Amino acid sequence: MGENQPAQRRETAARSDEAGVTTGSLARRLGVSPTTLRSWDRRYGLGPAVRSAGRHRRWTPRDVAMLEEMCRLTSAGVPPAEAARTVREGEGRIRPGPERAGGGDQPGGHRSQAAGALPLGDVRQECRGLARAAVRLDAPVVGDQLASLVARHGVVLAWDEVMVPTLHAVGRKWESSGDRYVEVEHLLSWHISRALHRATEPVGLAGASAAGAGPVVLACVPGEQHSLALEALHAGLVELGVPTRMFGAAVPTEALTAAVRRLGPSAVLLWAQTRSTADLPLARHVAGTQWGVKGARGHPAVLLGGPGWAGRPVRGMLRPPGLRDALGTLSSLYGPPVPVARS
Repeated sequence: MGENQPAQRRETAARSDEAGVTTGSLARRLGVSPTTLRSWDRRYGLGPAVRSAGRHRRWTPRDVAMLEEMCRLTSAGVPPAEAARTVREGEGRIRPGPERAGGGDQPGGHRSQAAGALPLGDVRQECRGLARAAVRLDAPVVGDQLASLVARHGVVLAWDEVMVPTLHAVGRKWESSGDRYVEVEHLLSWHISRALHRATEPVGLAGASAAGAGPVVLACVPGEQHSLALEALHAGLVELGVPTRMFGAAVPTEALTAAVRRLGPSAVLLWAQTRSTADLPLARHVAGTQWGVKGARGHPAVLLGGPGWAGRPVRGMLRPPGLRDALGTLSSLYGPPVPVARS
């Protein structure tokens, strides 16, 4: 009898697929609310092919495939009406895949329940698509969209016009909703970091040595854990071919000093997110660090990055206001200015 149980379960699942899934089950699977599904049915005609007694909706595998395509398009920033028109026009080409044939408990079929819209304001269409995917905790779509953004537009535009506005929108939502949406911020931040890392490749010192200049050293000051903006700067410098050494979050003073003496960098950018971590004595110490033989010693230019340094000017140190300015300043150390963004 036990040997027949798997076959019986498959037969039961097949009958369930033919009957269709409920609106609640489909909503959980897609990461949207049941109200959204009913609205798409009423406004755009994306309703179920089967309705049981009492007009209860039952969604077939083909219905599910169409709605998954609808979610994919809206996540990419396509307006719902246009997305629905595209789905309807391509209905004959949409085929339910194996992962679409079952219910929301199928591996890879579940999507987290959408938490709500983010306060984005007037932003690029790609920003809205990224926000929708992040709120649904749809990690595959978030990752794909970020990789596509960097590939199409470059690091600067992707960071300034899509990544940062979406992160700020999550922060505003978090502040106004009693510590909700923290999971959205963590997921989005991790995937942004991953996309920036993928945009970088190790850069040697051959070009810098030929020009008589060392690399750019990037480091967060001791105690500073917020390194995402520094990762964007690193990716932008790599994109421009500028030799860079990235040390990341909370670099101890002794380690930073040792690295500067060993590398002989052209510049050091120190990142501080908050005033409590911005350490002016450290910045002066790094600026005074020297290397080389007596009579031909060198020392680095020091740039102060991040809002923690605001209102604290230091003679001889630059404080670029944004990614584009930092890239322009640092790349100018290695030759004529080059474009730092693509449209």
